[in-house]
Amino acid sequence: MKKWGDRLKKVEQLAQSFQQSPLATPYKPRLWLCQPSSVWKVFPRQSVAISFAQSCREAVHVFALEKEQAAPGQRIYLVTSYSELWHYYKTYRQSLMHCYEVITEAAVCKLYFDLEFHSPSNQKLDGKTMVSFFIQYVCEKLLEVYGVKCTAKDVLNLDSSTEEKFSRHLIFVLSNAAFKDNIHAGRFVHAILQQVLSTKKSKSHTDVDVNSVQEDSAARTHALPVENPAEADSPQAKRQRREERDLSFLMVKNKEGQECLFVDLGVYTKNRNFRLYKSTKVGKNAAFSVAEDNKFIAKPEKNISAEESLFLASLICNVSFTGQRILTWDVPNTKDSKAAAPQCKPGTTTAGSFGGHLSSPYQEVDNFVLSVVKKDGVEGSIRRWNYFVSQHLLVYDIANYRWCENVGRPHRSNNIMILVDLQEEVWYQKCHDPACKNFRSSSYPLPQEICVSYLMALDEDDQAFLMDDTGNIELSQTPNQAEDSAADPEEAEGAEWGDGQDDQACLEALEDFERQTEEIPDQLLLQCVADFDSS
Repeated sequence: MKKWGDRLKKVEQLAQSFQQSPLATPYKPRLWLCQPSSVWKVFPRQSVAISFAQSCREAVHVFALEKEQAAPGQRIYLVTSYSELWHYYKTYRQSLMHCYEVITEAAVCKLYFDLEFHSPSNQKLDGKTMVSFFIQYVCEKLLEVYGVKCTAKDVLNLDSSTEEKFSRHLIFVLSNAAFKDNIHAGRFVHAILQQVLSTKKSKSHTDVDVNSVQEDSAARTHALPVENPAEADSPQAKRQRREERDLSFLMVKNKEGQECLFVDLGVYTKNRNFRLYKSTKVGKNAAFSVAEDNKFIAKPEKNISAEESLFLASLICNVSFTGQRILTWDVPNTKDSKAAAPQCKPGTTTAGSFGGHLSSPYQEVDNFVLSVVKKDGVEGSIRRWNYFVSQHLLVYDIANYRWCENVGRPHRSNNIMILVDLQEEVWYQKCHDPACKNFRSSSYPLPQEICVSYLMALDEDDQAFLMDDTGNIELSQTPNQAEDSAADPEEAEGAEWGDGQDDQACLEALEDFERQTEEIPDQLLLQCVADFDSS
């Protein structure tokens, strides 16, 4: 009887343990009945999160999260849809208040900027005026280089300034143009700031009075009027003003009093984490909110609130394939890799490369597309590719292969596109020919061996995080628990349940009893526990 009581006590302890740390089911809520089950998974490593997102049939994306108690710089990575994130982002502010968008490698993206300076070291500068003039300058450069027209009304201006630091995010929400990826966007930014970068470099080799430079920069900032777009000026006069413009206002001072650039050039790297609207840094209270001088207004969409529309507009990679011009800025194949040349004609690429790279992020898909356009004696090739991460869509511009399913023959002059939908795992054809503008061919399945879902082998050890119903994100088991359970499963089992031979004998006795009585009544078990407690 004593052994039986000991075992019941251990069962109660295990039951209590399971109640405190339940075995959670996959988190797949529905925001409304008509929506399919969503995806909500958290990973400790960015690379695994990106691979998982690429393998999903749903339109999901990767976000980085910081936690208050975590080590500095340590992040976990959430995979979910835009709508799902927004639904819980506005609800569980404690768990999701330090959130970053992962600007995935090779993804088509909006032009964006991170502007900041140390306020105590730049007391004479007017940040708002600097931002206004900088937006005007970038708009002029977009028109000059690419023929893209935009104004401050196309720029979402977000502010997270404090007494210590002036901080802004600028997102250019253009209706018909986006950059091939953030690397190309970064090259464009470097190029249009080459004048001030060259000035900074030359000044670093000479003795300069930092205070006088700062005063001169401040004076120029206040003296520069913001141009009225309504004024009818000749193109020659505008060009002359651009040539004469002094960009010294972009030079600011850091905490140590050294000159640095107002524009952060370090935010154009592969898989960059870019802080979200309404998010703060760990240990800080300044979340990004709409700036007082913001002129952008998000276009309302059906069944989407104005606040959610603003959130969607702030996402760098939220770019649709439909009607987009893809802007590029390729580096010439010369020894001087810093001397960049603009791609003034979107659609042209460096010879011998796909969109400025040897291949897309999906080399197996590249090879398959080449097999489609190289047949019947025709040597088609990939002229360039673009990846729209918001739709998981690879768009290939094809050269030397013009067969169109719509007309049943090759076009005489216009080329075709091959589009690969990585979510649905199909491919189809579209045309550049005006007569086939709205045509889309039938969808054909991709070979299984090149499907991301087939290639993706998820490591179970990476599913270490769970989110409960109250929005708390925690490890599914502590490192010590994981280490103990992995050390010796048989030894751990023995420690919990006692001698293995006794357990086997007890199990056989229970089975014999249940065969005779069909099952052990709950009342009998409760009575045994009560008898044990009273003894």
